[in-house]
Amino acid sequence: MERVVVTGIGMLSPCGHGARESWHAVLEGHSGVGPISQFDAAAYPVRIAGEVKGFDPLAYMGKARVKEMGRFAQLSIAASQKCIADSGLELTDELRDQCGTFIGVGLGGIEFLYKHAVTLNDKGPSKVSPYFIPCVIGNLAAGQVAIDLGLRGPSYCTTSACASSAHAIGDACDWIRLGRTPVMLAGGAEATITGLGIAGFAAMFALSRRNDDPAKASRPWDRDRDGFVCAEGAVSLLLESLTHARARGARIYAEVTGYGASCDAYHVTKPSGEGAVKAMRQALGDARLDPTDVDYVNAHGTSTPQGDIEEAKAVQTLFGDHALSGKLWMSSTKSATGHLLGAAGAIEAAFCALALADGKVPPTLNLEHQDPEVLVDCVPHAARDRRLRHAMSNSFGFGGTNATLVLSRYEG
Repeated sequence: MERVVVTGIGMLSPCGHGARESWHAVLEGHSGVGPISQFDAAAYPVRIAGEVKGFDPLAYMGKARVKEMGRFAQLSIAASQKCIADSGLELTDELRDQCGTFIGVGLGGIEFLYKHAVTLNDKGPSKVSPYFIPCVIGNLAAGQVAIDLGLRGPSYCTTSACASSAHAIGDACDWIRLGRTPVMLAGGAEATITGLGIAGFAAMFALSRRNDDPAKASRPWDRDRDGFVCAEGAVSLLLESLTHARARGARIYAEVTGYGASCDAYHVTKPSGEGAVKAMRQALGDARLDPTDVDYVNAHGTSTPQGDIEEAKAVQTLFGDHALSGKLWMSSTKSATGHLLGAAGAIEAAFCALALADGKVPPTLNLEHQDPEVLVDCVPHAARDRRLRHAMSNSFGFGGTNATLVLSRYEG
């Protein structure tokens, strides 16, 4: 089977425009969370989010294309353009015929659902825009990226809540490993910072309400955590077979060595922990690694009271003494970025690739009083240097869906 490597990363996140800008902000402990500016949130119980600040879609596409797509797809096009540029890959006609586009999306163009529902109610069906459907449906991130870059390989959207983009990356890797294509563009996109999106998550009491201190609202594993922070963004990874990457002399960030997926089959919103263990164990088996081989886990770590505990217990169960002795480090970069929902798996896989390439482990911000049930070293407050061998990225979503990726330092 072909080995799969990461040769390009493109990113727009609450912490910056570009992978390196976002990565350095996370390493330096800068939060991308702040007051909501995209709509008037004064009457909402939650008034904070992780927004992509200063994004101008016209820097990446023409006016006609801007109006035919939702913000999530606009962000995905920008991230994908950055990804291809970062990879140095020349997209020949032959490669365009082979390269697929798998972009995971959780909710799609939710801003247009509310807008056009109001239009339909107030003005009737004749006033609903012909752009409504293309702006809403989740697969149009992958579709619009494929159109923009001329990628004629397989194109589809994985929708599995907060595991969406991790599944997209895992599926894309499988296409390469099986020899069906030498190159794939995979990632995630999400833009749910709208009145309807924030109101919906707030109604579930899923979001932090630390409105007066946004930068400290996302606090995974902290004793006083009160929910996650909704965030937006897009991340694309260029995945290549090692054979193809070597032949063109590509710069390699990391190798994707393992992928696991499972379902709790337990509850829509409450994780059981058993499914997480199964996904992690499956990913390790796929990578042919023992638990003691893993140095770092970029956890799902959303900052919710129950979810954080269940994941920590799952990690402690699977890794045992390796975790409890402090040899395994675990952190949550959501403490800086907020929760990118459908794009979370992609940004966290990208951070794992950068951690492996740079020998840097990102911190968990705001971890002032670690929950006594969490016994793992969660890298509080400050980044650390470490030459990592293998890193794991966890993504878990509503419906009990779980996805785990293992990335490894490229050794040649």
